[in-house]
Amino acid sequence: MVNSSVKDKVVVITGASSGIGAATVQVLAQAGAKLVIGARRTERLAELAASFTDGQVLYQQTDVTDQQQVKALIDLALDKFGHVDVLYNNAGLMPLSEMAELKVNEWERMIDVNIKGVLYGIASVLPPMIAQHSGQIITTDSVAGHIVHPGTAVYSGTKWAIQAIMDGLRQEQAANHIKTTMISPGAVNTELFSTITDPKRREAVEADEKNNGLSASDVAKAVLYAIDQPANVAINEVLLRPVTQER
Repeated sequence: MVNSSVKDKVVVITGASSGIGAATVQVLAQAGAKLVIGARRTERLAELAASFTDGQVLYQQTDVTDQQQVKALIDLALDKFGHVDVLYNNAGLMPLSEMAELKVNEWERMIDVNIKGVLYGIASVLPPMIAQHSGQIITTDSVAGHIVHPGTAVYSGTKWAIQAIMDGLRQEQAANHIKTTMISPGAVNTELFSTITDPKRREAVEADEKNNGLSASDVAKAVLYAIDQPANVAINEVLLRPVTQER
């Protein structure tokens, strides 16, 4: 069913090749949105785009650690559709480890993708949104942005950073009618666990998410809900867990 308030909105999504990003493409395209999607795996993006009306879903290879590639994705949306209504910063990594394991390269990669990738998205889309005096910037945060567990210190740190960045952006851009939204899920059955390099930890997280986690579509519906609001209503955060998840 086409949703009248989402229909024809121009939405840019990063990390769109799998998981929450791919599910959100499906949900928003079915609601009638126009989408420009980015990820490193273009073959998956092409498959997604091909499943909808020609021209409704455009795609471009995008590594969010490269500021120019993120800007190029926004520029594609501006060139093809003339404006951007929503940016969904969804790309993220979760290579969990305890601090004493000293996986510094993984820490740096999380900072590059989970924090700097979001900042690059904001930097690319904010000028046109300020000029049009409207827009919405959505970012995938996490329950880990609220609660820390052993093994999640650096990952949680990147998600706490998103809380600060997005709320600061909200306050700064309220007068320009630019909405900010954090989508903060708990366990979700996606490929995110695949970035965990310790085999035992990866297997444990994978088993928990597959058996108890939300589906990617559950989270995508939360994104739709946040977008599907009147112009005067901003959903600043959606925090959602599987009903059996205690923390």
